[in-house]
Amino acid sequence: MSNLDYVRWFRDSTPYISTHRNRTFVVLLSSEAIAHSEITNIVHDLALLRVLGVRLVLVHGSRKQVDAELTSCRFVGGRRITDGDVMNTVLRVNGQIRSKLEALFSMGLPATPMHNTDLSVVSGNFIAARPIGVIDGVDHEFTGSVRKVHRQRLSNIMDSGAIVLLPPIGYSPSGQAFNLAAHELATEVAVALQADKLIVFDEAPYLTDAEGQRVDVIAPSEVSGFLDGQSESTRTLSLCLERAVRGGVHRGHLLGFGQEGALLSELFTAEGVGTQVSESNAGLVRKATVQDVADIVEIIRPLEESGALVRRSRDRLEQEIDHFFVAVVDGVVVGTCALYPHDREGELACVAVKPSFQRTETLNIGSSLVQTVVTAARAAGLQRLFILTTQAADWFREQGFEAQDLSALPMEHRKLYNYQRASKVMTKKL
Repeated sequence: MSNLDYVRWFRDSTPYISTHRNRTFVVLLSSEAIAHSEITNIVHDLALLRVLGVRLVLVHGSRKQVDAELTSCRFVGGRRITDGDVMNTVLRVNGQIRSKLEALFSMGLPATPMHNTDLSVVSGNFIAARPIGVIDGVDHEFTGSVRKVHRQRLSNIMDSGAIVLLPPIGYSPSGQAFNLAAHELATEVAVALQADKLIVFDEAPYLTDAEGQRVDVIAPSEVSGFLDGQSESTRTLSLCLERAVRGGVHRGHLLGFGQEGALLSELFTAEGVGTQVSESNAGLVRKATVQDVADIVEIIRPLEESGALVRRSRDRLEQEIDHFFVAVVDGVVVGTCALYPHDREGELACVAVKPSFQRTETLNIGSSLVQTVVTAARAAGLQRLFILTTQAADWFREQGFEAQDLSALPMEHRKLYNYQRASKVMTKKL
């Protein structure tokens, strides 16, 4: 990366740095992630998040490591039957994992001017647990479930600037330790804290659609539709994200632990690299109807007057309404855009959002409009989107578009290109 590329990347990342500061993230590192060679980089990226002001709770798994220590073990319905001897192994192995993670965090941020950064990592009895008991005639002994998350204790630790590290272990009021499922623990903690994000690391870097393409953003109601053909781990973690978001967590993220820099790429770039689960954009954007024309005219008029958009008459809008989408908040049309197919390409046009909604971080209306067009274009079999813009090139770059020269336009658009407007040509591969 050249110095100029780095400067551009840093500038593009700055809004995300501000957005994430003082937000609460719960991160799940599966036992497979702990064993992977990329774990050192993941921990260092988590340390960077803490330095940037993110409040962190880190939950880790241990099944793979416990399995390696036991010659035999019984599972029922995917749960380990934890007798006294197994529980001793679970406690010992989790102690080793804790030491490994604490050692990695103690390195600060290697190979940077902040390598001496002092990061505190705190573990403790923050989780009250209860035994699962007897299910279908099988006593699960010391296999447990979350009874209570001590939210205030966790919050106090994060307020002090420390990272909270939670092993998949909980304790009863009598002092008995119980073996917990890490994915269930992470979900319960995220919901209890009403975290801004639950981030889970899986072998799969993201969910895919029927064509094998990455699914970047979905609503909780859509998760189950993408689980066919996925591994058991991916299905389990995806359903945890669905449950967490339905329980009030703002966003869930599925990332691949084998992909270097996945955490930072997901959090500090517009396009991301994983799959995000969010209620925020569910139902926000829909196809426009003739009844929406008046609202569309109101939204685009200021941009037409400033020269940012080409003028469109009301009659033309009514004739082309089938190409338009609108974003609706509380029954009010607050944004619009259009998709015009041209053979295997599509033109994204007339992207506009009411000024009072342009900086609504929880809705991301402009990005939602673009994402809807991307989804519609893919469904229509288009291979690329292009757009002509005079004043919003930086914003479209954040949406994954790249600047091109005039030759990137379809021939009919090159013939009609207005050299006086000098619009910039940008494209996005689908």
